[in-house]
Amino acid sequence: MKNLLIHPSYFPSISHYIALVQADKVTFEMEDNFQKQTNRNRMYIYSPNGIQLLNVPIKHSPEKHQKYKDVRIENDFAWQKNHFKSLEAAYRTSPFFEYFEDDFRPLFEKKHAFLMDLNLEIFDLVNESLGITITPNKTIEYFHEVSDFTDLRPLINGKKDLTQIESYTQVFEEKHGFLNNLSILDLLFNEGRYAVDYLKNQTL
Repeated sequence: MKNLLIHPSYFPSISHYIALVQADKVTFEMEDNFQKQTNRNRMYIYSPNGIQLLNVPIKHSPEKHQKYKDVRIENDFAWQKNHFKSLEAAYRTSPFFEYFEDDFRPLFEKKHAFLMDLNLEIFDLVNESLGITITPNKTIEYFHEVSDFTDLRPLINGKKDLTQIESYTQVFEEKHGFLNNLSILDLLFNEGRYAVDYLKNQTL
């Protein structure tokens, strides 16, 4: 994948990061409309009870079509605290949670106004944790079809992302079996920086 076109998302899926680490260049889609029930504002983790959805609440907009970059986060209740507690419950006993915990905790103590700003900060934080450097370009207008990119924008719709990845050790695997293509945090907390080698060896 020479020049990848992809969305920023809330703690991206593993398939997102397989594409990111294997790309020569990365361009973020910044000019699309927000769509509900996508990974723009949600991630899936492996909780003690199996798969768990964590959703960032957003403010309702009177506009029928609102640009993703204009979407505001609803901060009237402590969703950040709830998300971090869920991560603790899911990954406290994983090999690398404690190693990264102090890096991630401050993110959940902030109140970002815009979803895009939160997701871009997450992108930088995850890259730093993985020990990789990715400097994305950003689109300045929207194109339905592109010829000079590998267009993986559809990956943002997690329900349509059918990527099958190789298994790795997960905390509650003995209870519920291997859960496929969760948030990159699942791979990071279980594999640490070995995650990068894993990502490079996967295919989409």
